[in-house]
Amino acid sequence: QVQLVESGGGLVQPGGSLRLSCAASGLELKYYDLGWFRQAPGKEREAVICMSHSDDSTFDIDSVKGRFTISRDDVKNTIDLQMKNLKPEDTAVYYCATGPGYGPWCRLVNATYNHWGQGTQVTVSS
Repeated sequence: QVQLVESGGGLVQPGGSLRLSCAASGLELKYYDLGWFRQAPGKEREAVICMSHSDDSTFDIDSVKGRFTISRDDVKNTIDLQMKNLKPEDTAVYYCATGPGYGPWCRLVNATYNHWGQGTQVTVSS
């Protein structure tokens, strides 16, 4: 049984940093596309950043470029999301996800991921 559990969310001031972690069991993350998603109140869940199973290449949305980084620890079997220079508009519930991969590179599309964590709240506010 696959299980993904996020941790590390919380309250942070604008301009601050936060590191989220997602612990996986039931699968080895290095064989799957990995993604971080977020859902703000009243909005649809959106893809933020992903890592490809084929060559670890990453892709992200414009609003987080240069601020968010995804990484994987094969020993711990975890996915991390390092966030810096956080903005109020980054406030959301953040989810990690894994998918089997449709081609060589990950996609920033919800439907290409089939295992999800329960989410962790990130609030950026002064």
